[in-house]
Parts: sequence; structure tokens; C-alpha cells
Amino acid sequence: MTDNAVSGNNFLRTIVKEDIAAGRLSGELVTRFPPEPNGFLHIGHAKSICLNFGLAKQFDGHCHLRFDDTNPAKEEQAYIDAIQEDIRWLGFEWSGPIRYASDYFDTLYEYAVYLIGQGNAYVCDLSADEAREYRGTLTEPGKNSPHRDRSVEENLALFAAMRNGDFDEGSKVLRAKIDMAAPNINLRDPIIYRIRKVSHHQTADKWCIYPTYDFTHGQSDALEGITHSICTLEFEDHRPLYEWFIANLPVPAQPKQYEFARLNVNYTVTSKRKLKMLVDEKVVDGWDDPRMPTIAGMRRRGFTPASLRHFCDMVGVARSEGIVDVAMLEHAIRDDLDKNAPRAMCVMDPLKIVITNYPEDKVEWLTAPGHPNRDDLGERSLPFSREVFIEREDFREEANKKFKRLVLGKKVRLRSAYVLLAESVVKDELGNIVEVHCSYDAGTHGADPEDGIKPKGVIHWVSASHGKQATVRLYDRLFTHEAPDRGGEEFLDHVNPESLQVIENCWIEPSLADAAPEASFQFERTGYFVADKVEHSNVAPVFNRTIALRDTWGKESDV
Repeated sequence: MTDNAVSGNNFLRTIVKEDIAAGRLSGELVTRFPPEPNGFLHIGHAKSICLNFGLAKQFDGHCHLRFDDTNPAKEEQAYIDAIQEDIRWLGFEWSGPIRYASDYFDTLYEYAVYLIGQGNAYVCDLSADEAREYRGTLTEPGKNSPHRDRSVEENLALFAAMRNGDFDEGSKVLRAKIDMAAPNINLRDPIIYRIRKVSHHQTADKWCIYPTYDFTHGQSDALEGITHSICTLEFEDHRPLYEWFIANLPVPAQPKQYEFARLNVNYTVTSKRKLKMLVDEKVVDGWDDPRMPTIAGMRRRGFTPASLRHFCDMVGVARSEGIVDVAMLEHAIRDDLDKNAPRAMCVMDPLKIVITNYPEDKVEWLTAPGHPNRDDLGERSLPFSREVFIEREDFREEANKKFKRLVLGKKVRLRSAYVLLAESVVKDELGNIVEVHCSYDAGTHGADPEDGIKPKGVIHWVSASHGKQATVRLYDRLFTHEAPDRGGEEFLDHVNPESLQVIENCWIEPSLADAAPEASFQFERTGYFVADKVEHSNVAPVFNRTIALRDTWGKESDV
């Protein structure tokens, strides 16, 4: 199958269609998502999830969730739990029970014994350094291990002793006997079992030898009846080995492996090793830090399942590697929240406004739309009182005509409320403005001033007597360079020192204090925010900025 056969933006969809049309599928389409539980899933995994589960859904097939748990030293139950939650949050459900590669350890051991019996595997005593020397290079063939010609009986006895724990870690491995002169290095007698005296989160201490991914992958697919084993391009060179094992073992099915380009996003790193480094070195506050490209982090940041699915659909599925602009991801969430997030008001740098001609003891409940284009989101109530807060940057004593907010001697409209006229200021002993005294026009709620002079600006506000205080976290891109982990450079050198700004004592509409965790809002004129799922409560509300209203990273002419 070549790229010429690509239909739309997903060549794998075309492959499945052709397989169905040609009768190459004896039953239903079966795909699988096989994460290693050694960290949290990231944006690249989101693409793979959408691809595998999406194909199964489109063609009325099944998608399995199978944990590739062959390296217990780096795996944790916490990662297993988080991965399940991520998949369900994205809107997918796996077929049947959760599966583990460890479910097949007994069968895989029997397959290894079978290979030994067929003369296709042997126990090797070379050290790791010696094995690298014997392996050869991309331009030079490897050399046979001095242990390659051991008898079947000796290999069976040694492999059994490995299983029984008779040897130290690193002292022996089981290797497939293929071809040390093969142009594809993956076929040069690859390791299929290692000694690892580590307790396993599923099998406890039953095993002290564990199969490698290359040996586990294809056989697990075959045992589950996977029809289309979809991998990223780095596994393309491993496909001949995948096929060799399938051809040389008594497996119950013949799955086919297909590769697609992994998702690479600029201003982002997705290496699990580097993500773990960010966590371990406390550059971020954990795997679910809202600056992380993990699904858990993006969820806590306020990304929605629909926005991530839409982004993955926009990116498409290709055969060649490329870099996706993170602005495409940011556009997907802006578009989703613009259409669906209720509106609200929050003042982050409060300046008190005293409306001198408004009764001191009066409170008026005004209404505002939940969303300008969504009648189904209803209306919200806003308490209006003599004292309100506005953003400090929305007032100036003097300003030119381009400043369309509140200026001494001029008018401005408060959103969904009245028109104010700024008349005087109160300053502290350092000359800082602490209050602005204004008058309001009582006839301007929902109407223009009778003098016909419309105010040029509309600003947001919150009642000083009825508003609630909250903490707001302004998140931005974690890296300042579009390729933070490019070759030869330390990616930590490109961490954005301004990726998080915490603002205490912000003022919010009173109803926001009761917002449910993970509820999203557009704070008018400011950006899109989400109630933090971890720390948000009606006692101490915390809101995370998902994204600003505009792309502040674009060229100035584009802003």
C-alpha cells in the first residue's frame, strides 16, 4: 500500500476498506492500543487512541486495551489506572476485559521453548558490551556468538535454569537464531528473554525472566486475534522480525503490522524520559501539571475530549514524519470553548469603583446571557451594588482616543449593566490610585444614554460586596523554543520561566464559587478558564487558564 492509495487524511482507513472488499478479513476488524504502563499518556498517545478506537468504531469492529507490561522495574499500578481514565475521558471504551502482556507469559515461555526445540533460539552468555561488539554496524555484518551452536538439549536446560532463578541478572539471555549478517540489524539474533529479578505488578514473583517487547508484541496480537496491528514509524524496521516470529511459531492467527507517523508538535516534548525528568526535577508539579502535554495535564488545563479528538482528526494519519504547529491544537480548544463555554466575569487586578449616586444599601440583580449564541445555556444573575471592581488596566486618568475604556471625564459601559462617568480618583500616600469615583446613568440598563452619546467601550466588573475571591493560574507554553529537544541542546534550557503566573485575591461572579470541578468558562475579555479538578472548592475556588482569547505567540501583525 502506497501513499497514492490514501483516501482523505487517513491511509489506514483505506487499507481496512480494501481488506474488507478483497475478503482478507475472515471476521471482524480487531485493533488494539498497547501502552507501556511506565508513565502517563501524552498528546501522541491521544492520536493513537483516536486512530485505533476510531477505526474499530467506524468498521463495527473491536479495539482491545492491552498493557505492554514486560518491564516491571519501571511500571506502576498508578500508571495503569491513569491510562484507563484517560481513554474513557477521551470518549472510548475497550472491548472485553483489560488485557496484559503478562496474561500470556506462560504461553510466551512455551513459544520460546518451541523455538529452542526447532533450533531457532539459544541461550547466550555474552555481556552487553560483548553483544554490541558482535552485533556489527549498519555497514558491517555481525559475528556469530560463540554460544550460538549449543545443542537443543543444553539450551533447554539453561533456559529452564534461567526461569528457576539460577543465574544472575545480565549473565545470560535467550536469543532468536536468525541471521547475524542480515542487513536489518533487528534480525541479528535479537534477545527475546532477559533475567530480571523484579516483582511484577500483575504476576508478583512468579517470574524472574521477562520477554522483550519484540517477542511479546506479535504473539500477543496473534493470541488476541488482532487483524491490524498499528504502530508508529519507529517500528517499521521491526516489522520483519514481527513477521519472522509469526511465521516460525504455532500462533493461532496471522496479524499484520502497519506503521503511521507519530504526532510531533512544536514547543513540546513527548519523550517519556524527558517528561519524567520534568516531574522528578520539579520543573512541573506532577504528571498532571496543566503545562504538561500529558492527557491528564491537558484535561486539568481545561482541554475537552471533543477538542482533542478534533485536533487528531485535523492532523490526519500519514506515512511520513512531520511537525504539527501547536497553534493547531490551540485553535481546536479555542473553537470548542468559544462555542460551548458559558460566559462569566473575573477581575484579576482589582480597582475599586465607587458609584456615588447609587444608594449605599441597594443591591440590584441584573441578568446576563450564559452564552451570546446559546439560548440553551440560559441566563445568569449578577448582583450590582454601589461598589464594584474593574481591572486596573481598564482605567486611566488621561488617554488618547484609541483607549476605549474608562477615563476621567468620560463614559464607559459595564457589561450587562449601566453606563458610568468617571469623575474623580482617590490616591494613597504614594500616589497610587485606590478608588475611582463615578456616577451612573440609571436609564442605561439595556439602553443608550438619552443624550445620544454612546460610550465607546464595554468593560467587565464584579460586585465588591457580593463577589467572591478566587485564585487564578495563568498557564502558558512550557517551552520558549519551537524545538526544545533538538539535537545537541539541553531541552531544560528552553523552559519558559513565565509558563505559570499565580494570581491571588481575584474577584469572580458569586455563582462561579459553586462551579463544578472541570467546568469551563470564558472569562469575558480575558480567556478560557477551567475550575481546577484537584484544588477547586467553593471555599477556595481555583481556576486554570486553558488558553487566551487570542494567539499571543503569533506575529504581531497576526494578533
